[in-house]
Amino acid sequence: MLTSNPAINQPIEDPLLEEKGITLFVKRLDLIHPEISGNKFYKLKYNLKEAKSKGKDTVLTFGGAYSNHIAATSFAARSENLNAIGIIRGDASTPLNPTLLEAQKNGMQLYFVSREDYRKKHKDEFIAQLNREFGDFFLIPEGGTNGFAIEGTKEILLNQDEHFTNIVCSIGTGGTYAGLASAIKNHQKLTGISSLKGEFIHQEMKDLLTLHRIIPEGKLEIKSNFHFGGYAKYDEELIQFIWEFYKKSGIVLDPIYTGKLAYAIWKMIQDDEFQKGASILMIHSGGLQGNRGFTERTGIKLPDHAG
Repeated sequence: MLTSNPAINQPIEDPLLEEKGITLFVKRLDLIHPEISGNKFYKLKYNLKEAKSKGKDTVLTFGGAYSNHIAATSFAARSENLNAIGIIRGDASTPLNPTLLEAQKNGMQLYFVSREDYRKKHKDEFIAQLNREFGDFFLIPEGGTNGFAIEGTKEILLNQDEHFTNIVCSIGTGGTYAGLASAIKNHQKLTGISSLKGEFIHQEMKDLLTLHRIIPEGKLEIKSNFHFGGYAKYDEELIQFIWEFYKKSGIVLDPIYTGKLAYAIWKMIQDDEFQKGASILMIHSGGLQGNRGFTERTGIKLPDHAG
């Protein structure tokens, strides 16, 4: 089964934190594995274990052209001696971008589908079509979020994290949020920062917790006002913040998830949304491989991925 390095909690120092009487630490999931970064490690860990226990030799999953999940799955499958198929949203283009090129080098078979067909990824008839095309496989959903993923992401919080009053994470497909929700203690509050535009995220996360019978001990909160225009959207203020955060901490963020997460935490601290004496743990969910593709398609330089 996949193994990783332990995640460190890195303290952040800044005059604002001293002024507000708040401590902030970042759980560096981006450092736990050189290829299967951050929350993707936890999401894939038990999915691949289940695939092997069922005697499957191939996993199939879905993602966009710059998907962290696609990149991580390709390497994780290779390391577990499994074949991998990636159903990619959109038309094929050459040369491949850095994410898809890396996935291909890891042995993943890429299969491009139209956006219209991609929206059918949850439908039985579409999955049956893929079975006819590729044979028997173990299906991992887009973003990796399912019961096996949640079994993994609830391991992100350790006994040493029980003293934190506030846990804050990004929300995409919700697997990390759900796992953390099942792990927080009764004195803790979990805040999810949605990277998606729309209030639907509140009901979607409620439904996800209900589906997996998760009844949190602590309090839950979702912020849906830090999406910067929607998934993968950004502006100059966000890019500037990512650079400022890097200069003060040495921590690289991405503009899709963790940049918006850190920005939200900073704004909430400025606006006194955390009580004085709060001890905050920010979950750095990795995904920095996408920074290369971001710079390639926008020309905007970000802090070094290796930083």
